[in-house]
Amino acid sequence: MAKTPQKRGSTRTKMLISAAEVMRERGAAGVTIDEVLARSGAPRGSVYYHFPAGRNQILTEALKYAGEEITGVIDEAAANGGMYLVHKFVAFWEELLVESDFAAGCPVVAAAIGAVDQQPQLTTVAGNIFRHWRDALTRAFTSDGFGETDAASLAITCIAALEGAVVLCRSTRTVEPLRDVAEQVEFLIRSREFIRRYGFPGKR
Repeated sequence: MAKTPQKRGSTRTKMLISAAEVMRERGAAGVTIDEVLARSGAPRGSVYYHFPAGRNQILTEALKYAGEEITGVIDEAAANGGMYLVHKFVAFWEELLVESDFAAGCPVVAAAIGAVDQQPQLTTVAGNIFRHWRDALTRAFTSDGFGETDAASLAITCIAALEGAVVLCRSTRTVEPLRDVAEQVEFLIRSREFIRRYGFPGKR
C-alpha cells in the first residue's frame, strides 16, 4: 500500500477521533475546529483538505465514527443473545467512563439532544444509530425466543435505561448507577423470560 494514502488516512482519522472525544465531553456545540486541530496535531490546512464542507462535515463524520465503535460492540455481541449483549454494553461503558475519569459521555446522546435547528443532520445520524442498536438488540432477544413485539420493547427499554445510567455516572463520578441499572435490566429480562415460558405466577 502506498505511503501517501496511509498518511492522509492517519491524519483524517486522528481528526475524527479528536472531534469524537470533544463531542463525548462537551457535546456537538463544544466541537470547534481549533480544538480538533489542537488535539489531533493536524495542520490547519488539513481541515478543508480532508473535510471540504468544514465543521459540519467534521461533526457528522465524527458522530458516525464514534457511533460505529459502540455499534461494533453491539453487533458482535448480538449473536450471543440479549443478556450477553447487555453485559458487553455495560462493560464497554464502565471501562470508558473510568479511563476518561468520567469525562466521556455518549456522543450519540449528545447529538440527539442538541439544538435541532442548528445541527439537524446530527439528529438524523443519531436517530439512525439508535435504530441500528434497537434492531440489533431486538434480533438478540428474538433469538432468545421472545416474540417480535416483546423483543423490540425490551430493546428500547435497555437502551433508554443504560444510556440514562451513563449520564448519571458522569454526574456522580461513579459507575454505581450503571451497575444498579444493569442489575434491574437483567432482572426485567429474566422476569420476562419466566413469563414467556411459564405465564404469570399464579395463573393457570
